[in-house]
Amino acid sequence: MGTVREGRANGDDRSYPGKRALDLAILALGALPAAILGAVCALAVKTTSAGPVLFRQERVGLEGKRFRVVKFRTMVHGDNPIIPDLSRITRAGRVLRRLSLDELPQLVNVARGEMSIVGPRPTLAYQVERYDGRQRRRLSVRPGLTGLAQIRGRNATMWGERIEHDIEYREKQSVRFDLEIILKTVGSVLGGSGVEHHDQEHDDPLARPEDF
Repeated sequence: MGTVREGRANGDDRSYPGKRALDLAILALGALPAAILGAVCALAVKTTSAGPVLFRQERVGLEGKRFRVVKFRTMVHGDNPIIPDLSRITRAGRVLRRLSLDELPQLVNVARGEMSIVGPRPTLAYQVERYDGRQRRRLSVRPGLTGLAQIRGRNATMWGERIEHDIEYREKQSVRFDLEIILKTVGSVLGGSGVEHHDQEHDDPLARPEDF
């Protein structure tokens, strides 16, 4: 799907040895429960609002390569703004977002090697084009389902702060650190912290889609 040249990380994949093996092990262990939970989520989406069950969107991953993330649809079907309009989120979507279950289909992206279980969240191309040299470092590891930024505030932090967390993860990543982030993600999700803070993104220069 091409690359975002301005967003390339200027280097090879900086993931630690064994990271892909850890992803595949977690996928193998979680495949059955994820499939059952996914079926319940799909049924909830299908029976509570009109439109497709899944939502696909182009994002930027490792070394600026573009790919399509897969999520459960959480907003009413139709043209929706890039920055979520809370009034357009469906009843099922609110629950899925709060528990981050809308991200569950991205296990397919992990299986394809486009994403990892832990890493920076994949972002939109127009945001990557605004990165400075330091911020582009986050593109030297595969994007993840969860990451350091997600256990330190999720949507409650501005994009600049999230990127700093991602860069910190890039430098500290290890099997132990990934497992620690996964465990803390469970607590963050169950607590529901940092989910409904998209309004501040209208004032965030990295998040605003104007001129793109």
